[in-house]
Amino acid sequence: MNNAAANSKTQRFGFVLMQGFSLTGFSCAVEALRTANSLSGETLYEAVLIGAGEELVASSCGVEVRVETQVEQVPALDTLFVCGPAQLSSNGQEQLTLWLKRWSRTIRTLGGIGTGAYLLARAGLLDGYRATIHWLDMAALKEAFPRVQATGNLFETDRDRYTCGGGTAAMDMMLFLIGRDHGLGLASRLSEQFVCERIRLSDEAQRVPLKVRIGTQQPNLIEAVTLMEANIEEPLTTDDLAYHVGVSRRHLERLFKQHLQTVPSQYYLELRLERARTLLRTDDRPILQVGLMCGFSSASYFSTAYRGHFGLTPRQERRNARPAGESPELQPRYGRSSEH
Repeated sequence: MNNAAANSKTQRFGFVLMQGFSLTGFSCAVEALRTANSLSGETLYEAVLIGAGEELVASSCGVEVRVETQVEQVPALDTLFVCGPAQLSSNGQEQLTLWLKRWSRTIRTLGGIGTGAYLLARAGLLDGYRATIHWLDMAALKEAFPRVQATGNLFETDRDRYTCGGGTAAMDMMLFLIGRDHGLGLASRLSEQFVCERIRLSDEAQRVPLKVRIGTQQPNLIEAVTLMEANIEEPLTTDDLAYHVGVSRRHLERLFKQHLQTVPSQYYLELRLERARTLLRTDDRPILQVGLMCGFSSASYFSTAYRGHFGLTPRQERRNARPAGESPELQPRYGRSSEH
């Protein structure tokens, strides 16, 4: 989007593309800026694409994007966004952390798209700020960085820090920034251009709540799932859940089967396994301790359940997340390959 005709009103937004970045979030952000220029007839924004060592950076879906410069030669920018990878390993992140700290002394505003927020937090650049990340990664962000005021919102713009959950939330964040800087009229035209039903607000939730998916007429089921989510380390039995909800075990099982196509014990097990997978990829606690934190009383039970659900053992999961030879203090992150 470089344009030699850029005038004094032009804002320069840099985008650091990490290998495996989410193409959805990146394209939503950059296309919003490009279209703002087109609709306004002015060069309001310039996007600078930055690599972390490679000229071609592959997205998580395999599409490669050619960058214009590298992290060692970042030009003067108004705002810099880190486009984090959908499957984030610790490889290269130690150097990026150093660069982020250096940039923070000269670039007034920093942002993260998707897991980019986690990378900013690792550099200590979100301490004391409201910030958000994809809802699947929220628990890991909160646990690893308690000084970050993590929210489950679509996006956050707190002073000089901008973060979003990735995916189409990047579009919402850019529409907000464009509307703030150049008027709601332009933002509304952009929304229409992209066939967006409406401009979503920053404090809207990312995830469709269970009560929305299954309807508010199932309070017992919603309460049971809420109890499960609040009791990962010391799981409740199905009988306990039924007692606390105030229904019979048989009735609770019918609710899960009808609305979630599973039984309570299986749903609960999958919740705990998903939590364990996040910890294995983000935390250096011993594998046995991870299992205990997720309600598994023995290493063998944990390993068997994990392999049955994910097709590999907890030890293999951790080994895959951390490239061979890397120091353990570089924590692996997020092994999902899906776009967000």
